[in-house]
Amino acid sequence: MTEGRDWRWDEEAGASEAAAFMNVAIPEGAAQTKGAVQLNPQEDVYLLTFVTSEKTAEDIAEDLRSGEPLHVRKGDSAEGECFAHLGLPEPQTLKGARWAGVCPPCVHDDRRGKVQWIDIYVETLGTDRARVCLQAF
Repeated sequence: MTEGRDWRWDEEAGASEAAAFMNVAIPEGAAQTKGAVQLNPQEDVYLLTFVTSEKTAEDIAEDLRSGEPLHVRKGDSAEGECFAHLGLPEPQTLKGARWAGVCPPCVHDDRRGKVQWIDIYVETLGTDRARVCLQAF
């Protein structure tokens, strides 16, 4: 463990473990699929990212049952270094990235009973492609 830090990356876990925890299917044909699990004393953090069609990204966001559509958040700064571990910028810092967040227990989503919160960011890449970034604990 790095001195002064009480978390570490699970070197054995990747996209399939993150997708299983979130109960999110990685779309067939998805590209640039990456995932990681950050082990923490209180709550582990699961990361999943991939590139898919814009429609599929929208469908995934809708399936999370946020109650709110994806929207651009103003004033977000880069906190932490989660997605940097995957070689990506923090999604909340990307200009025009749309976000939605959901508490699965609050919306009675029994499919995700172990998950307390999921953030989804969708970055439009053009030509009907979008990067999906999911972070859950």
